[in-house]
Amino acid sequence: MDRVREVPKPPVRPVDAHKGTAGLVLVVAGSRGMAGAAALVGNGALRGGAGLVKIATPDVILDTVAALAPCCTLAPLPDDGTSLVREAADGVLRLAKDRHSLAIGPGLGQTDGVAAVVTAVLARAVVPIVLDADALNVLGRHAAVVLKSAHVPVIVTPHPGEAARLLGQTVKQVQGDREASAAALAAVGAVAVLKGHGTIVCDGRRLYVNQTGNPGMATAGSGDVMTGLLAALVASGMEPFDAAVLAVWAHGRAGDLAAERLGILGLTALDILDCLPQALRL
Repeated sequence: MDRVREVPKPPVRPVDAHKGTAGLVLVVAGSRGMAGAAALVGNGALRGGAGLVKIATPDVILDTVAALAPCCTLAPLPDDGTSLVREAADGVLRLAKDRHSLAIGPGLGQTDGVAAVVTAVLARAVVPIVLDADALNVLGRHAAVVLKSAHVPVIVTPHPGEAARLLGQTVKQVQGDREASAAALAAVGAVAVLKGHGTIVCDGRRLYVNQTGNPGMATAGSGDVMTGLLAALVASGMEPFDAAVLAVWAHGRAGDLAAERLGILGLTALDILDCLPQALRL
């Protein structure tokens, strides 16, 4: 396994760029009570440099998400009053066709409908996918089979609890050898981002251990911001492993900048979000 220590540079936006060439991201996220997750992913993608971000979310929370992410466009998806139903899959796939990346999972819930949508997206999507949170939870131990159905690059971003479910292990086992766990996640057919202290990125050939970040980032929504950032970097044309390395480094750096300004206690995901542009000034 080759150890990577150099962080890739962010993409350079040409002088004649317009929003349609700066990266088009589709976010599929949110459910009743979790509108903030969808908004944080969308806003994270914009702060990560995406030119256009569309958030596809259950119709029941569409207006709430729109208020929280005013610079994103919105698309309503069919729901059962709380979360997505399986009929939403066709809408997601139609919306994704003209995008450069797709981020799916945060706040979706763990219903049969969500599982059907995630499975369909993995099997039929034609753009790179960032798979996070509930999109991982609904796969569970079937992840290896479902992920191998994908015909596009997939990046999975589990925290230790989600990684344990994907691998059929305990959290203690995952944390006992984090590098081996990240390699095992990559072996199911995806670039793996194992979050936590010293976030690890692995694609089966290369491994990167992140050194940025602080305990103040242990706050709700922090991971949603990184999911959006990662989707934006993939949409810019970066190779998935490089995009993941830069995303985890810049996300941690943004957290460090926020902590320098505000202190560690009381940081929120919004503080990290606000510091992303500065963190990406490499």
